Amino acid sequence: MTTTSTTSDDTGRRVRAKVTVGEDLLSVEHLRVHFPTEDGIVKAVDDLTFELKQGRTLGIVGESGSGKSVASQAIMGLHRGTRAKVSGAIRFAGVDLLQVSDEELRRRRGEDIAMVFQDPLSALHPYYTIGNQLAEAYRVHHKVSKTAARARVIEMLDRVGIPSPKSRIDNYPHEFSGGMRQRAMIAMALINDPRLIIADEPTTALDVTVQAQILELIVDLQKEFGSSIIIITHDLGVVAEMADDILVMYGGKAVERSDADTIFYSPQHPYAWGLLGSMPRMDRIRMERLRPIPGNPPSLINLPKGCAFNPRCPYASDELGCFTVEPDFDATLPHPVRCLIPEGERMAIFREKVQPTL
Repeated sequence: MTTTSTTSDDTGRRVRAKVTVGEDLLSVEHLRVHFPTEDGIVKAVDDLTFELKQGRTLGIVGESGSGKSVASQAIMGLHRGTRAKVSGAIRFAGVDLLQVSDEELRRRRGEDIAMVFQDPLSALHPYYTIGNQLAEAYRVHHKVSKTAARARVIEMLDRVGIPSPKSRIDNYPHEFSGGMRQRAMIAMALINDPRLIIADEPTTALDVTVQAQILELIVDLQKEFGSSIIIITHDLGVVAEMADDILVMYGGKAVERSDADTIFYSPQHPYAWGLLGSMPRMDRIRMERLRPIPGNPPSLINLPKGCAFNPRCPYASDELGCFTVEPDFDATLPHPVRCLIPEGERMAIFREKVQPTL
C-alpha cells in the first residue's frame, strides 16, 4: 500500500509524492442540512451517509431537488454564515470539516478540496481575466511570485486543452466559449493539486461532443493527479462513463448505493429502476418508448409519510407498510437500499418486469 505525502519544490509549489489508493479519504456520517423558512423547515439533506476512497470516483445521481448539490456545498463548507442548520460529520482524511475553524476550512478549500461548479459563467468573475482568477487561486495557497503563478496558470490551461494558453490567459470569461469556460474551471480546480474534486453537473448546457471531451479530460486528469472525484449529475450516461460507485438520492436521502455495474445491471430500488427506464439506450434497439417516472419529486418541507417515494412507486402497498413506515438505509452493507420490499421480491420484480423493458 502506497502512502501520500506532500513536499514543496523550490518555487513553493506543493508536490505530491505518492497517492494512497483504497484508503477512505472522505466519510460523510448522518449529514443533515436544513433550511428554516416561513413555510417550514426544508430538509434538503437528511441523514446522508457515504464514504469515498482515495483515487475513486463516486457518482451522485437524482432528480433536481434530491439534495445532491446541497450535500456537495456542505462538504465545501459553503453553508457557513448562512441560515442553514448543518449537523453530522464530514471527515476528510480523518478531520471533521464541520468542527474546524473558518481559517482551517479556507486553507483546505482549494488546496485539498476543489469544486467545478455547474455554471462557469456565474462562477467566474466577469471583471477579471481568466489568468488573474486562476493565479489568485494559486497564490492563496503558495508563496510564489506573480511570474511563477502566471507560468503555473499557462501550464494548467495548456493541460486542460485550451489552445494558445499564453495569449488566452489574458482573456475575460465572456471571451471563452461554454466548453472553454468549463475547461478553465477545471484548471482552477486542479491548479493546487487537490486530493478531492467535486464536479457539480460539469457538462450542463454543453453540446454532446463537448460533454464527451470534458468527461474524458476529467478522467485523464484524475489519472495524472491521483485525485478522488465526486460527480453530481442527473444524467446516468455521465456516471456510466466515469463512476466507480454510485449513490442514488431522492427527497434529500440516499436510497441506494453500490458499485456502478451493480446499479446499472442489478439495481434494487424502484426509483433507480425509473431512472434507468427513462434513459435512452444506444447499444441496442429499444422496442418500447421511454417511460418517465410518473408524478413529481416531493416537497422537502412536507415529505410523504412512510417511504418518500411511495406516491410514485408502482409497487408500494399497505401490506408492506410503504405508506406508514420509513425504510432504513444501512450504510454498512455492501449494497444498502432504502426500500421495504423484501430483497428476494425486489430482485424478482426487476428480472420479470423491469429488466425486459430497459
